[in-house]
Amino acid sequence: MSLDDLEEEVVLWDVNAEAFAVFNSMSTQWRAGMRGATGLDYTSLPIVMDLEGVEADYRKQVFRDVRTMEQEALKTMADNQE
Repeated sequence: MSLDDLEEEVVLWDVNAEAFAVFNSMSTQWRAGMRGATGLDYTSLPIVMDLEGVEADYRKQVFRDVRTMEQEALKTMADNQE
């Protein structure tokens, strides 16, 4: 199987763009244990939000959205380990 076989088009709604940018920038901040990833390390989240230009009024919503993406990513990673 090649990488081309795994690629698929993903549509990103504008309303999710800011949260996705933060989530994507957090890609090196996964905590991991013996069984793989356990979640994101939130200590760097304020810095990432600053660098991505997230306004103070939207930070709580972006955090909620990032957590939703994190949970789905953890489920996907767990499924791929089986």
